[in-house]
Amino acid sequence: MKHVVVGVSGGIAAYKAADVVSQLVKASVEVRVAMTRNATRFVAPLTFASLSGHAVLVDDLADVDPSIPHVSWARWADLVVIAPTTANTLARLAHGFADDALTSLVLALEPDKPVLLAPAMNTRMWENPLVQANLDALKAVDGGRRFAVVDPVAKRLACGEEGLGALAAPERIVEAVLAKLSATS
Repeated sequence: MKHVVVGVSGGIAAYKAADVVSQLVKASVEVRVAMTRNATRFVAPLTFASLSGHAVLVDDLADVDPSIPHVSWARWADLVVIAPTTANTLARLAHGFADDALTSLVLALEPDKPVLLAPAMNTRMWENPLVQANLDALKAVDGGRRFAVVDPVAKRLACGEEGLGALAAPERIVEAVLAKLSATS
């Protein structure tokens, strides 16, 4: 059985991560969820614990395990997918910040384990050269083998504007996860 950590960062699209977790579990993938503190303001960790059957890792590392869970989870995972990946999480990863459980877990991954990013943000944020530079920096890591992206889509955003930046459909994210897992088998 394959092991996936679904990372959830704090944006309005966080609720769609529940569908990603549910679909992965139905596809016989064992799933654990790591959330940023801001993500818990959009969706309760209990939702993900119920769907995955595992405790949820949040910023307070002592909540899950007295050991060092971001390291043990990084060893356990075959792949990490972050859906949604906010501009903030993207920047923290691009600059090597390990200031919460999710970013610490990603930085603790072995070099051969892929990370799939599914960005979601306002169009102007998505198109901002700083956000694109952070994304380019991550895509260049390890010759482009470490980080992959499920691009956002254009549609009506939570702010009421139309444009590129909405989280890709959960089905598309799950397809990308399953494809990556089969490619690394």
